[in-house]
Amino acid sequence: MIDYLTFVEAGLRVETVWGIRAVGVEHRGNGSTLLLTTTAGEVQTRNVVCATGAAAHPRVPKWASGLTVPGVVLHSSDYLYPRQIPTSDVLIVGGGNSGVQLAREFSASHRVTLAVRTPRRLRPTAGYTAAAGESVSWLSRERRAEPVFGDSYEQLRRDGVTLRPAVTSAAGTTVSFSDSSQAQPGSVILATGYLPGDGWLPDAARKDTSRRTLTGMPGLFVAGMPQYGGRGADTIAGVWRDATTIAHHIIHRP
Repeated sequence: MIDYLTFVEAGLRVETVWGIRAVGVEHRGNGSTLLLTTTAGEVQTRNVVCATGAAAHPRVPKWASGLTVPGVVLHSSDYLYPRQIPTSDVLIVGGGNSGVQLAREFSASHRVTLAVRTPRRLRPTAGYTAAAGESVSWLSRERRAEPVFGDSYEQLRRDGVTLRPAVTSAAGTTVSFSDSSQAQPGSVILATGYLPGDGWLPDAARKDTSRRTLTGMPGLFVAGMPQYGGRGADTIAGVWRDATTIAHHIIHRP
């Protein structure tokens, strides 16, 4: 990765500045200037591209703070290998692709319970690029969660994984589910997704996100986040489309 970034820097003749965080951006004066505030100071520029990621921060449910188990409670972003789970059983919270993949991996060595809030459709792995991300029905306009790829809930059930509904609360060693049932897991992995890295953007930037990569603040663009770029913006192909669109906007911006 370091070699690749060095190659890109040389090709574009840009210099990457590490260890600096953007904390805000605002419109300055009556012209087209934006003021970008960072931990290293302020920068005035006509264009700012927010590419801080659709999965920048782990999403941890509020109830997790009240959970005490014999083993460990960790987010899937901190998971590396099965030996991190010292107990013989594990509750995986989240029925998306991360949760399903973790359930498959642990099914060979642990007693696994998978808590699923929103059941997902199954799609073949080969169709990931086209089907990745949340979608909206053309007829009902209902939002549909991202499908799971390659491994279904029924396949997991047949292989010994116990399926439960969504977790609603936790107190001490006990986890409560939406069907009023309870469990006392040995360890818990939170495959509960991520939050985007757009927390530093002002409210004005979120007023109009109907056009790909554009915000409610002229000169401020967002790449790689579905809420600004549409379905699949957080995939490699989607980010490429966002980058191309943003370059076009900047070149033709008055």
